[in-house]
Amino acid sequence: MEDSGLLRKTELEIQGIYLRRANLSTIAQAAADVLGLEERDVLVTDYRPGTLVLDVHGTDIDALNIAGREPTLLKTLGALPGVTVVEEAFVSSRGMLGWIAHDRDAAVGAINSGRELAEEIRRNVERRVMVFPSGSEVQNQEIEDTNTPAIKERLEEEGFKVSRGEVLPDDRTSIAAKIREASEVYGYGVVITTGGIGAEEKDQTVEAVLDLDPAAETPYVCRYEVGTGRHAKDGVRIAVGEYNQTLIVSLPGPNDEVKACLDVLAQALKEGWDKRSLACSIAERIRVLLRER
Repeated sequence: MEDSGLLRKTELEIQGIYLRRANLSTIAQAAADVLGLEERDVLVTDYRPGTLVLDVHGTDIDALNIAGREPTLLKTLGALPGVTVVEEAFVSSRGMLGWIAHDRDAAVGAINSGRELAEEIRRNVERRVMVFPSGSEVQNQEIEDTNTPAIKERLEEEGFKVSRGEVLPDDRTSIAAKIREASEVYGYGVVITTGGIGAEEKDQTVEAVLDLDPAAETPYVCRYEVGTGRHAKDGVRIAVGEYNQTLIVSLPGPNDEVKACLDVLAQALKEGWDKRSLACSIAERIRVLLRER
């Protein structure tokens, strides 16, 4: 069951409760049991005649465990030694714990509706794709960007919504910033870059992805000896990473190599492959193409 954040600390205030030689630890444990929490996550922090305050320290709680639990909580506490709960007693709270005082059936219905909406939003976000071409030759319109239309056509066949982003410069910091913006500001679930993964000094896309996700998968497509020709790096790598729940896929620049990856990319996005499986499959498709050449 999906959890909801509590923003570190939330108070429950019980009105109409009276204590006489009661054990506060027992009260906290009983409250934790009712709310489906660990005993350590609930503390009694204040008591004045008629009023008891509980602090919930757990950072996550299943909303269904607290929805409409006010009667159960009051009855449970009232059965403890030294605790008296009057008939007019009630529980109040701000924030998500306020569900405790709602009608159980209505609260559960509202929570489930909210979760269904959240799930629908999540699915929609996952199907929003931003494609960033890269390189000065594309930026200066010296060559045509044929990769974005190919990616757009293939993924839209599978129900994805694909947008073209601006051309990324050959700059590590700028590339990372644009990917970050696509995720955080515009809410794209998938960001695809093309180009900038080669072995020259100007190729900075893989490094930018690693800045965003140090655990990104970056398998080699081919290797070179550093210093031969224009090779400043020891090979060509693709990258598959994650940032802010956005999947990042960095593909090559040559159009035939991009097209060779599209079927496996589409399948992976539909089926939710992990980073390693997707990265290794893309790299192998490109290696096969290079061997055929």
